[in-house]
Amino acid sequence: MKYSEAKRGRMFVIRLEDGDILHEEIERFAVAQGIRAASLIALGGADAGSKLVVGPALGRSMPIEPLELDLDNVYEVAGTGTIFPNAEGRPELHMHLACGRGSDAVLGCVRRGVKVWHVIEVVLTELTDTSAVRALDAETGFYLLRP
Repeated sequence: MKYSEAKRGRMFVIRLEDGDILHEEIERFAVAQGIRAASLIALGGADAGSKLVVGPALGRSMPIEPLELDLDNVYEVAGTGTIFPNAEGRPELHMHLACGRGSDAVLGCVRRGVKVWHVIEVVLTELTDTSAVRALDAETGFYLLRP
C-alpha cells in the first residue's frame, strides 16, 4: 500500500447536460477552476452509444488488452471517481459507473466516452495539499496513482 494525506478544498455541484461527454466536461471544468485533484460522485443517465471499459480481455495476460462495451440503450448510472494530474500536469478523471436498465447491469470505466442522457449530477470535492499524480507504469501500461 502507498498513501499520502490531502486536505478538503472547495466543493462543486455540477449538472452535465444532454449529449455532454462525461470525462471531457469534467476535465474541462477542472482546468477552468484550477482543480488539480478531486474526488467525485455522479448519478443520472447514460445514452445509447456510450462506451465503457469493462475489464481486460484475457485476465492477467500481457500486454493488457482493454475490453470495451457500447451501451445499446439508455441506462441509469451511479459512479465514483478521482481526478489527479497526468504526466503533463493536466487533471485526468478516473471514474467507474454502475449502469442499469431493467434487470441488466454493467460496471465500467468512463474513459472511452460516456454520453449524458438528459442529465448527470456530479458532486466534486477538491483535494488540496497533495502531491499525488498519475504516472505511467511500464509493466501494465496504465497510468497509476502515485500518492
